Amino acid sequence: MWDPPVSITNTPESNRLDLLDTLESESIHIFREVTASAERPVLLFSGGKDSVVMLHLAVKAFHPAPVPFPVLHVDTGHNFPEVLAFRDATVERLGLRLVVEKVQDWIDDGRLTERTDGTRNPLQTQPLLHAITEGKFDAVYGGGRRDEEKARAKERVVSMRDSFGQWDPRNQRPELWNLYNTRHRPGEHSRVFPLSNWTELDVWRYIEREGIELPTLYYAHDREVFQRDGMWLPVSDVTVPRDDEPVVTKHVRYRTVGDMSCTGAVESDAATVADVVAEVAATTITERGATRADDRLSEAAMEDRKKEGYF
Repeated sequence: MWDPPVSITNTPESNRLDLLDTLESESIHIFREVTASAERPVLLFSGGKDSVVMLHLAVKAFHPAPVPFPVLHVDTGHNFPEVLAFRDATVERLGLRLVVEKVQDWIDDGRLTERTDGTRNPLQTQPLLHAITEGKFDAVYGGGRRDEEKARAKERVVSMRDSFGQWDPRNQRPELWNLYNTRHRPGEHSRVFPLSNWTELDVWRYIEREGIELPTLYYAHDREVFQRDGMWLPVSDVTVPRDDEPVVTKHVRYRTVGDMSCTGAVESDAATVADVVAEVAATTITERGATRADDRLSEAAMEDRKKEGYF
């Protein structure tokens, strides 16, 4: 007797891929496809949640073999000490090669000058491009997601950069049939975003499911902070409160861990991953829009930095 074709709606629940499985599968596919076609890939690893999840996916993609490329970090000198310690511990645990480009070295030898606002995050572009050129890296994995803000929303999984590291929307390629074309001319390279289709909530749900360890800054803790431009900045050597900025102790956590000089904390009681998942599910503001001063410089801040060569 003829059997009717099996409908997807009749597929047993246990055989279906949920959203996190689908996202994980896509990211692993991107890692394998791009790494197979690139000569010298590298992964940007700062110790933040997106780069930690990205590295976790890379480990899964190539298991049981080791991750077949180094990790790169542009150290601004304003990073949280807890995040740097976590970065170093993770690299040692996985046996990875860490390449560090220091903004302070560029300031010391005169190639860069300090900004008048005291922040260094926008100064990362030239050291980043130098590290890519020196390492001859032709595919650079980054943790950018399309839900972060407007400039990210139109970014493709594979973003082509010219010989100056700059992004030109007219030189991007269509993405057909999950084929990731990283072919490039000499001097050019591609930026690749395996987490492109993830949201902040997806990232946190995946962290919860996989039991991924993160820097403690992501969870609620007591910290001395002061308010500047509507953000709670930490008291540190690089963020010193002015006379009219009283220091208070708040129960806070960080939604993103950029530089201390431009990353604000949010008041929160979310002390566990499950608490953070619930908190993120209820929020209506992206983490960059809520806590990053570097993205508040103008409506097109990230767009301008992409055209200069930043991610």
